[in-house]
Amino acid sequence: MQSILLIVFLPLLAAIVAGLGNRMLGNTVSKSITTGALFVSCALSWPIFIGFLTGSAEANVVPVLKWVASGTLTFDWTLRVDTLTAVMLVVITSVSALVHLYSWGYMEEDPDQPRFFAYLSLFTFAMLMLVTADNLVQMFFGWEGVGLASYLLIGFWFKKPSANAAAIKAFVVNRVGDLGFMLGIFGTYLVFQTTSIPEILAAAPGMTGSTIGFLGYRMHTMDILCILLFIGAMGKSAQLGLHTWLPDAMEGPTPVSALIHAATMVTAGVFMVCRLSPMFEAAPFALTMVLFVGAATCFFAATIGTTQWDIKQVIAYSTCSQLGYMFFAAGVGAYGAAMFHLFTHAFFKALLFLGAGSVIHAMHHEQDMRYYGGLRKHIPFTFWAMMAGTLAITGVGVLGVFGFAGFYSKDAILEAAFARGTGMANFAFWAGAGAALLTSFYSWRLVFLTFYGKPRWIESEHIQHTVHKTPEQAGEDTTGGYHPHESPLSMLVPLGALTVGAIFAGFVFKGAFIDGEDFWAGSIYYNANLIHALHGVPLWVKLTATIVMLLGFVTAWWAYIRNTSIPGKFVEQFRVVHQFVYNKWYFDELYNFLFVKPAFWLGRIFWQKGDVRTIDRFGPNGAAWLVQQGAVVAKKVQSGYLYSYALIMLLGLVAAITWVLF
Repeated sequence: MQSILLIVFLPLLAAIVAGLGNRMLGNTVSKSITTGALFVSCALSWPIFIGFLTGSAEANVVPVLKWVASGTLTFDWTLRVDTLTAVMLVVITSVSALVHLYSWGYMEEDPDQPRFFAYLSLFTFAMLMLVTADNLVQMFFGWEGVGLASYLLIGFWFKKPSANAAAIKAFVVNRVGDLGFMLGIFGTYLVFQTTSIPEILAAAPGMTGSTIGFLGYRMHTMDILCILLFIGAMGKSAQLGLHTWLPDAMEGPTPVSALIHAATMVTAGVFMVCRLSPMFEAAPFALTMVLFVGAATCFFAATIGTTQWDIKQVIAYSTCSQLGYMFFAAGVGAYGAAMFHLFTHAFFKALLFLGAGSVIHAMHHEQDMRYYGGLRKHIPFTFWAMMAGTLAITGVGVLGVFGFAGFYSKDAILEAAFARGTGMANFAFWAGAGAALLTSFYSWRLVFLTFYGKPRWIESEHIQHTVHKTPEQAGEDTTGGYHPHESPLSMLVPLGALTVGAIFAGFVFKGAFIDGEDFWAGSIYYNANLIHALHGVPLWVKLTATIVMLLGFVTAWWAYIRNTSIPGKFVEQFRVVHQFVYNKWYFDELYNFLFVKPAFWLGRIFWQKGDVRTIDRFGPNGAAWLVQQGAVVAKKVQSGYLYSYALIMLLGLVAAITWVLF
């Protein structure tokens, strides 16, 4: 288990070397150091995971250093390795290593590559610190570290105003969630007198039914603590209400989107809820809140994905939706199913993002799907990779035979919600089924608009401008003088590796994640009765996800292949509904009205009336005025005549003697 030290700290060392060495080392050396470090971490992570999978490994804690000892508050920097950690290790290091390799081709023309790769490795270190935390303070360190790295990566192209705005938005929205997370940590320490996660989880069941004073009321202790902790998860994992930062984060380079906003960072909230699952099991109201918010996010985000034209925006809202599945799985008590979907989602969502990056690379950074079409003939490898990702996310499979990754994890979540049997769980089941229908529709819509139909890039002013074709030259060629090209090998190899994961991850690991009580022992709360009930749900429940998937596919095929006039007619017929969904339910406009404008108004008041008219007027400006006036008076006595100075000295001497005598 000492290899955990290398797994965690190699990315940090690589980030420091590449970041400080920067252009002195050059692009190739910096990329080689960071990418090599991640592949070593990845190679060391898989044996740990396989060890827990086969039962040959045991949970362990590896001390790093003494950290804080202040009164009753003591905690060390230690790395906890158990099944939950092992799952996250392979997800983080595998996706990060492949994204590092992919970025060799995608960022090839960028002049600031060492800084980019240093940021990627810094993010990976922070995420690894989060998932190996043995106490809440160490988890918070990693939590804020990924927030910082996310800010740096979203705003990597800092000369681009929209990228800066997106980075600030992500940072500010996450601070709202992090306030709840901090209060949850403070409250947990207040109640349990420790920040040690194992000690807290051991004592949590005994706190069931206890109350605590909060905002002048007596409330259930565990409900308050878990709601505050979940607010932090809502921000980090982009759940309904604190989701607005994630789609804007697509302003960063596409590899960033794949790494931190699809596969790893946004799953930190899900990991935290599963890690603290014994606490949430002792907080029924908080668990119901997790269930409701997850189910609502799942459906809400899927509706928006059906209307967007930017290929990365579609996948971004898909991420919000899939995270909703994970949370409502946790909300019904199926934490293993939540982690299973986190695991499979990492492969197929990273594949979809990197596949989208390959399309964008082929189309001279055009992201509007209205200017794609017919690309399967030009970029066949990318096409088949994205087909695998689409089959995985839509949950294609044959019951009892074989299915792609999402077929097993998403179906398990829906079956667990139905098996739970409560009113809120039934709501989650139907919301999840509706989201599965919409997921199938927008996923196949993306495929059909991008890879099928006639080439439409001749209509893109962006592409025609970048290829420097005159109108006469463009008129001679039905493709506008531009032919999309397949991505370099450094981008295609990660696509191939992730394709394998998207195809087989569900089939190979379903037994361990869903039925593996021994596999999860001691790392999450495992509800054996729920899992038993999950397998006994009616056949129509098991077939629901497949039926709605087929409905979504047929609808997308009919609208975007068979009769392409249907979308236009639908928009015309339901213009108000379409505008509402296309504008993302007007959350940004609502927040702008409720929070942003009042904040700016209040800021202007403090600035103009407080700072300028009060502090500056009577402070630095007032002092400067007094000095200036004093200088005018003092200047008048500076005559330059000796007898004037002698007279002043004499008067001063007389005044001093008079004061002493009387």
